[in-house]
Amino acid sequence: MLKLFSGITALFFCVSLAYADNGIVSVKSSHDVKTTADRLEAALNSKGMTVFARIDHAAGAMKAGANLAPTELVIFGNPKVGTPLMMCDRAVAIDLPQKALIWEEDGGQVWLSYNAPDYLAQRHDLAGCGEVVDKIRNALANFAKAATQP
Repeated sequence: MLKLFSGITALFFCVSLAYADNGIVSVKSSHDVKTTADRLEAALNSKGMTVFARIDHAAGAMKAGANLAPTELVIFGNPKVGTPLMMCDRAVAIDLPQKALIWEEDGGQVWLSYNAPDYLAQRHDLAGCGEVVDKIRNALANFAKAATQP
């Protein structure tokens, strides 16, 4: 059974080029960090999401005299989606608005990472919010795909 599970997991990773670890979903990007972040921002704007901030951590590191590979954080959300989650448990607001981290690993591969909605639902025991969590899961996957695919 473990061998079958490992094979299915490997197949999933190879086909989707995404993985989840510690409640974080990471999707392999076909673009550099700036282009991936630009594409994400455009996808978010096209769906009426609000982009609250875009933080260039590499630029901040440079100001501190350190060298950090390209790393950007995009903070975004929509009260129509976040409010129902907060109505299930107000503590989920600590994890809102949503964030996407676009980062370049040492080998040069770029990834887009975000908090898995199922992880947040479990963390905050969001009973009765399954429909909203499903909607968020699908939306985040679509935004990640729009930002990372060729």
